[in-house]
Amino acid sequence: MNIAFEDPALQELFETGKTKKNKFYSKLPIGVIKQFVHKVNIIKSATRIEDLYKIKSLHYEKKGGNLAGQEAVYINIQYRLFFISYPDEDTLVVSNIVFEKISKHYEK
Repeated sequence: MNIAFEDPALQELFETGKTKKNKFYSKLPIGVIKQFVHKVNIIKSATRIEDLYKIKSLHYEKKGGNLAGQEAVYINIQYRLFFISYPDEDTLVVSNIVFEKISKHYEK
């Protein structure tokens, strides 16, 4: 799976485990950051988006309503990782993902 990050702070969090570019991300507990890195690596190792349905611990879901077009996986019971997937231009198999944000579930 080809991955990219929309937010540079999210990419820095993935690569180094910390960031100063975003207050919300910099205050995340270390356990959440470790799970975030783990989930991104699981998604990265998948060959196509359909493989994510099989991994029950991800709780993969396509969003609807005002989040239509986005997809999400659980980081843990409290946090979600939102992303958008795109098909590969040659094969039309969904294998490109752009990670958008980490969101605290049920909090505005």
